[in-house]
Amino acid sequence: MRRLWLVFAQTTTICLGILFVVSTLRPDLLAWRTSASVDVVTTRETVAEGPRHIASYSDAAKRAMPTVVNIYTSKESKTPRHPFMDDPVFRYFFGEQPDAQSRRSSSLGSGVVVSDKGYILTNHHVVEAADEIEIAFADSRRTKARLVGSDPETDIAVLKVDAAKLPAITFAKSEQASVGDVVLAIGNPFGVGQTVTYGIISALGRNHLGINTFENFIQTDAAINPGNSGGALVDVNGNLLGINTAIYTRSGGSQGIGFAIPSSIAKQVMEQIIESGSVTRGWVGIGVQDITPELAQSLKLESVDGALITEVVNGSPAQKAGIKLGDVLVGVERRPVTDYASTLALISELKPGNMATLKVMREKNEMEFQVAVARRPKPRRVDG
Repeated sequence: MRRLWLVFAQTTTICLGILFVVSTLRPDLLAWRTSASVDVVTTRETVAEGPRHIASYSDAAKRAMPTVVNIYTSKESKTPRHPFMDDPVFRYFFGEQPDAQSRRSSSLGSGVVVSDKGYILTNHHVVEAADEIEIAFADSRRTKARLVGSDPETDIAVLKVDAAKLPAITFAKSEQASVGDVVLAIGNPFGVGQTVTYGIISALGRNHLGINTFENFIQTDAAINPGNSGGALVDVNGNLLGINTAIYTRSGGSQGIGFAIPSSIAKQVMEQIIESGSVTRGWVGIGVQDITPELAQSLKLESVDGALITEVVNGSPAQKAGIKLGDVLVGVERRPVTDYASTLALISELKPGNMATLKVMREKNEMEFQVAVARRPKPRRVDG
């Protein structure tokens, strides 16, 4: 009996040893391990195929690129008379020169076809003061364009061309965009031709940059360079998220900080320009600033919410209603005011000719004023 037990033990030990060697060196010979290996391979193939499926954004580019155009502008400027021409000795040796000489300068930018009726969105600064505007389409067609209207306070302009079979871009809901979303910037940087760059949304709601009066920018690290202004910032489906407008740079080229006007704002401005040729905004005649923690402490305010009124224009609707310097604006038409930017946005949305309720804090007392909304004056043009 003992001998049988020894034989059984030795046989079992040898079999386990053989099984260990085979499972280590040739696991494919064991049928019960095959299905597990297949599952692992299948999983790896699925993971590997995932990035390959989304790594290319060619479909989005193909959809959006035909709608992005190159804009060539030119304007005539006059060179002032040289001061030496007032010297008779100088005129004797060099002859008489005309009082002023005309010269034509040109620049380039980008735009986006937003309607098959020939409307094109671009930046105000791309076409500002231009005498001639020429559009070059992705299919190599060229045509003259006319300026329908522009809004320097948001840096939006609308052009119109007479051309048939124009591809129009689809607007995305920019208010649904999120930080981290992949975006493509399409334009004509440095005049080299239509170019697509890739990046993500780095931030939303950027303001206080001193670029425009009304600022609510989408920030992106997609490369935006000179000539990209007015071009399209699109999502992974090729829909318009914004109009590329400006970059932060110390070298003149892209450094990974670009700004685009959200498509929702661009669309609102465009519709007003097409309808009336300009943008109408409300105005009550106050100037405000943000409330810092230090300012709140010195004014004995309980929070930094609201905007400190630092200016009340003489004869303005606000002055006539009784609003004073030092009041803290906390609400416009039952909507809360949080800072300078929200004040500007809320008041600009008011309809001129209507009465609006402005809520202020004055010496810890909450007060409401009925203000007759006027039309916001056009910004003064500063000639350089």
